[in-house]
Amino acid sequence: MAKKESTLLQLILSLTLVSVIGGITLAVVYSVTKDPIEKVQSGKKSRAIAQVLPNLSSENSEIKKISMMPEDGKDSIILHLVYTDENFFGAAVETYTDIAFSGRFTIMVGFDAEGTITGTEVLQMAETPGLGDKIYKSKDKFPFQFEGKNPETFKLKVKNDGGDVDAITAATITARAFCDAVERAYKTFIKIKEENHE
Repeated sequence: MAKKESTLLQLILSLTLVSVIGGITLAVVYSVTKDPIEKVQSGKKSRAIAQVLPNLSSENSEIKKISMMPEDGKDSIILHLVYTDENFFGAAVETYTDIAFSGRFTIMVGFDAEGTITGTEVLQMAETPGLGDKIYKSKDKFPFQFEGKNPETFKLKVKNDGGDVDAITAATITARAFCDAVERAYKTFIKIKEENHE
């Protein structure tokens, strides 16, 4: 009986030791990789802001970052409000959708001061290659149809749902999700604009 208790105790001690070593290893890896990952993500967002606000000059420009919970979402939207010579220039809005085929994806949407869409850039997504990845500008013309459109008059829904957006062939769910993300960005942008710039 003592031998069984000794074996059980050794097993418990071994498992505890493995768990502690695994935990320490994960903590070390996290602390070593945290800053580089944050720098890469920050650089990606900075490039996305430049892409969605193509007429932005870095001279005399200031960006104020704020977050706001949308009326129809689970997480906050991040707005990068841009001012040039202290005048409101527009915004780059980090938005998301939870109705995509493969779950959530996030995009950056640019708006000028009047609310016209100046561009979109995908930040993160896991849609099906060859179909859902057509939300990337390098893969398809789909995202270009939003540029120069003001959601005040351009309905951010696919044509099958009564909107103005041409869907992606064989990937209507992804197109609907993209519209959902852009519409969430627009509604949040308008709310912030009305609160701060009217």
